[in-house]
Amino acid sequence: MTKSSFEVQKLELPGVLLIQPKLWRDNRGFFVETFQEEALAAVGITHPFVQDNLSFSKKNVLRGMHFQKEPHAQAKLVRCVSGKILDVVADHNPDSPTFGKHVAVELSGQMQDILYVPANYAHGFCVLSDEAFVEYKVSEYYHPESASGVRYDSPALTIAWPVENPILSEQDTTLPTL
Repeated sequence: MTKSSFEVQKLELPGVLLIQPKLWRDNRGFFVETFQEEALAAVGITHPFVQDNLSFSKKNVLRGMHFQKEPHAQAKLVRCVSGKILDVVADHNPDSPTFGKHVAVELSGQMQDILYVPANYAHGFCVLSDEAFVEYKVSEYYHPESASGVRYDSPALTIAWPVENPILSEQDTTLPTL
């Protein structure tokens, strides 16, 4: 097994991890490992990842809060490739002891931190910089029949989004509240 180049911090929701990779910087820029299967397995992330997705968004775009229902629930590794976002994970399961709770972290291209989102949570983000590229590594293929979500402004979530008038997709405006 190779030596891990990640530091891992457990966040307030069970299973949600902030993974901080080591950046090797010099006068040319930096190099970073963004995925290392053995290092992730050492912290309990053992399912295979089957697809990579990349989104581009402009300032004040808010995407979320999305999830896929069983049997196609997706775990995600989320990284802001460039720009800066506020990334949010929320527990939408009414049978969970942490129902309605959320965690929010800033991810940026400068730091290259990675957020691990277990399959049982809703996920979303808003763009804080002029633009952002966000990469998701997912553990299950997209299945439209399993796609779901909750409104970003659900009163039960009490998320303090740092944008007053977010730019939303039509789909996100019609999601139900929690």
